[in-house]
Amino acid sequence: MNLFTSAGLLEALAGVDPAPFFGLSLLPYLAFLWWSWRSGRMPRLAFWGFCLTLLFVLVTIAAAIVAELGFGRQLADVDPLHGGAELFLTLSNVLVLLGFSRTPAQEEQ
Repeated sequence: MNLFTSAGLLEALAGVDPAPFFGLSLLPYLAFLWWSWRSGRMPRLAFWGFCLTLLFVLVTIAAAIVAELGFGRQLADVDPLHGGAELFLTLSNVLVLLGFSRTPAQEEQ
């Protein structure tokens, strides 16, 4: 396998387990939330939307486990569980959008 070709690089990357990277990605996200809270510069509603994204991740993990153990399928193949998990992402996105769409004067009220 030659890593200097695109096929060799893709083959090498295909052998890497991505699970540790997902866990490690939590650290910068928590740092972002901490900074956002401490700075006080982010609209409160948007901040809670970003926090709700963590709930989306937890619900998605739980739904994926239920899909695998209860149905023997991937989460994407069990529409009610997948849709329910995606609902939390939609809610968090709406809160972020509403938070940033408000003017600073509206935020103080």
